[in-house]
Amino acid sequence: MSLEVASTVVRLTRSSSFTHSHPKALKPFDSGEIKILLLENVNQRGISLLEKEGYQVESIKKALPEDVLIEKIRDVHAIGIRSKTKLTKKVIQEAKKLLVIGCFCIGTNQVDLEAAANRGIAVFNSPFSNSRSVAELIIAEIISLSRQLGDRNIELHQGNWNKVSSQCYEIRGKTLGIVGYGHIGSQLSVLAEAMGMTVFFHDIIQLMPMGTAKQVNTLYELLERSDFVSLHVPETEETKNMIGEEEIARMKKGSYLINASRGTIVQIPPLIKALQNGHLLGAAIDVFPKEPASNGQFYNNELNSWTSDLLACKNVILTPHIGWLFLFSIIISDNYLFTKLFFNLKGGSTEEAQYMIGAEVGAAIIKYINCGTSIGAVNFPEIDLRAIQDTDKTIRLLFCHYNVPGVLREINEILSDHNVDKQYSDSRGNIAYMMADISNVDDQDIRKIYETVSSNRANISTRIVY
Repeated sequence: MSLEVASTVVRLTRSSSFTHSHPKALKPFDSGEIKILLLENVNQRGISLLEKEGYQVESIKKALPEDVLIEKIRDVHAIGIRSKTKLTKKVIQEAKKLLVIGCFCIGTNQVDLEAAANRGIAVFNSPFSNSRSVAELIIAEIISLSRQLGDRNIELHQGNWNKVSSQCYEIRGKTLGIVGYGHIGSQLSVLAEAMGMTVFFHDIIQLMPMGTAKQVNTLYELLERSDFVSLHVPETEETKNMIGEEEIARMKKGSYLINASRGTIVQIPPLIKALQNGHLLGAAIDVFPKEPASNGQFYNNELNSWTSDLLACKNVILTPHIGWLFLFSIIISDNYLFTKLFFNLKGGSTEEAQYMIGAEVGAAIIKYINCGTSIGAVNFPEIDLRAIQDTDKTIRLLFCHYNVPGVLREINEILSDHNVDKQYSDSRGNIAYMMADISNVDDQDIRKIYETVSSNRANISTRIVY
């Protein structure tokens, strides 16, 4: 078998201790030749999983300049990043061997998903690993605002003993309004109810509530009924400047606003005005219209002209984008309307969340390299096949191609002389992906199948695993 073919082939390792047919774990043809580049201090859990597979893993704690990144990416089969590394079309075009991109974070904004798909590169992220972290952060902020903990802490650090109870309240019996009732919003709902709060939520579609939470028909209704309003929506044309002067005026006098979604959702000048005149008793803001590109003394009026005014407001908790954004998107595919939940934001908020992200994305990379499984890919058709049974003469064909008429007929003609045990194909936009398990083949068959399929007019990438 030629080196070119061998580099695309994966084999099954056989155990002599079993005599009956059973599923076998797929391993790379030569694990030591699979090169993985991990950037931005990926959690050790993800690194350990990849190293355990026998891959060559290089882990770098920082993002790389574009010229260095391009040089590095030319020789790797997989790359793992977080939020700072930008995998643009220019960078992806230089990735000659790249099979898969793992975003060890929630968002995928930093990757040109279309460019990756057009080169047969699947992109994975970790959509739900940190939803608990966000929900707990919001609960902490609700309690802190209600008891004015931020102001008391600052005062005492300045040597000022100010023991007061005026406008400090329990959250039990209060009403929480959640805008965007997705994976985070629903978890927040459960935690809030457990602490004795009444929960209302507003979303663009009808959703099954958790516990005794109730969905309201309009945003205004939610604002008028809530003591605390927490925002969990994506940045879209409809949600930009969603909370402005009119919406804040609709909020109950003495209520609180929390934004851990996107910086463009809330208009800050009207919020400052409401805090100054006492209409709102407090706010917690984790995201801003403009944010510093790196850590340091950069949060000032040069970034946002109203910064000093916001800093002067009482009972305001400001955090540097340490929460997470819940993104709900409606995707239309062919004649089906379905919903897909995923996250889109920067950074990580807890050690637990980063551990889970490392485990989830690391496992997705391994399954895609070893088995071709694309379930969970954000830019790619999502398909899988049940495990290959214990046999030396079965291969799995992985064929990524442009979605044009007649291609599957042409591929099936190539396979017509062989026994196809199982086959599955799906498409997403102009990209299609097929998996087929073919039994009773020898080395000569494998070579012929690989060469003929990969020379197909619509071929993007062809791999064989066995």
